Amino acid sequence: MSDKNELNQKACEYHAQGRPGKIQVIPTKSTETQQDLSLAYSPGVAAPCLEIADDASKAYNYTAKGNLVAVISNGTAVLGLGNIGAIAGKPVMEGKGLLFKIFADIDVFDIEVDATDVDKFCETVKAIAPTFGGINLEDIKAPECFAIEERLKRECDIPLMHDDQHGTAIISAAGLINALEVVGKKIEDVKIVVNGAGAAAISCTKLYLALGAKKENVVMLDSRGVISQERTDLNEQKRFFATSRTDCKTLAEAVNGCDVFLGLSKGGVLSQDMVRSMAKNPIVFALANPNPEITYEDATAAREDIIMATGRSDYPNQVNNVLGFPYIFRGALDTHATAINEEMKLGAVRALAALAKEPVPESIKQLYNNPDMKFGRNYIIPVAFDPRLLETVAPAVAKAAMESGVATHNITDWAAYKQQLRDRMAAQKKYR
Repeated sequence: MSDKNELNQKACEYHAQGRPGKIQVIPTKSTETQQDLSLAYSPGVAAPCLEIADDASKAYNYTAKGNLVAVISNGTAVLGLGNIGAIAGKPVMEGKGLLFKIFADIDVFDIEVDATDVDKFCETVKAIAPTFGGINLEDIKAPECFAIEERLKRECDIPLMHDDQHGTAIISAAGLINALEVVGKKIEDVKIVVNGAGAAAISCTKLYLALGAKKENVVMLDSRGVISQERTDLNEQKRFFATSRTDCKTLAEAVNGCDVFLGLSKGGVLSQDMVRSMAKNPIVFALANPNPEITYEDATAAREDIIMATGRSDYPNQVNNVLGFPYIFRGALDTHATAINEEMKLGAVRALAALAKEPVPESIKQLYNNPDMKFGRNYIIPVAFDPRLLETVAPAVAKAAMESGVATHNITDWAAYKQQLRDRMAAQKKYR
């Protein structure tokens, strides 16, 4: 049996053993006596219902709304599997719920919506939104995902984010800030090549611009080559990044002399010769999964001065969305935010970048079997199992929510809040 077939069999067995699936709903209150049931349901439950009818914000006091996120997908862009349908994507959505729980103690209902039409999908999500404190959109293909997120952000009054777009953007942006610091370059000066023009690539590049990158220094490519102003086949999102340069049509021509390569496309498209043609101290983020645009081995063999990141856990500098979404939603939920805005995303970026510069605890070094783990070329992003992420990123997001005016509940004792977060993390160890 091949390694891939063996992995597939083990994965199916893992999901099927015992209680099928990966998540469940459990009671949070005592249900041992008749009195308990009279409070939990009839007749006692009428009292909090009437309180909420008078003041909808009291749903945060009397229900699970304040700690409940919906992970919602229509299955049109599931992992690298493509449009496999809503129900086929359910294991992924359950998995996302698992990550929310173990990393930030957030409860999740996964919801698979059998609708590819933008209007129908948005109407469905908007109708069920009052149930939740936040909505994580997942695995929705471009360009529909842009219209869906934009419309739902306007029409819903709870924090909402399409993680495939913004999760990758936030983590890679933190890595980029630190990589540029390591090599002594400024973001406003570097030339950036983006291979891929889907949801994640567009969002990453826009966030880099928000951090100071210059639009004229960006060249983006799709499956047809460089996105230039000469082309007439561009949608609105691609047209925004159309370059006026006429000296490059191919990836090889685009990367020649560039400082940063961001790949969100497919494996094997970036050659060693292309990497050799890049500027001094090149930064290569090859994020196609499971096979990056260039392998870690080939990239580091081509250039000794490279800073290399992938989406894989078996190499340094993993750009992993789990570094972001649990803690972003934690901060948003704890301030009862009405949105996840740019200020909150940037707060997460800067918190992640700053954490990577802190001394790494010995326990983390041992967990990753890396006694030399410290800020530098091979450590520009924190690792997924760093317990400091929750108490670092969530407060940064919460502060940004308050300062930008989208919080409806203010945190005043930050020391107490961080202790509460540490207690949450300790409670989740039983799930690991």
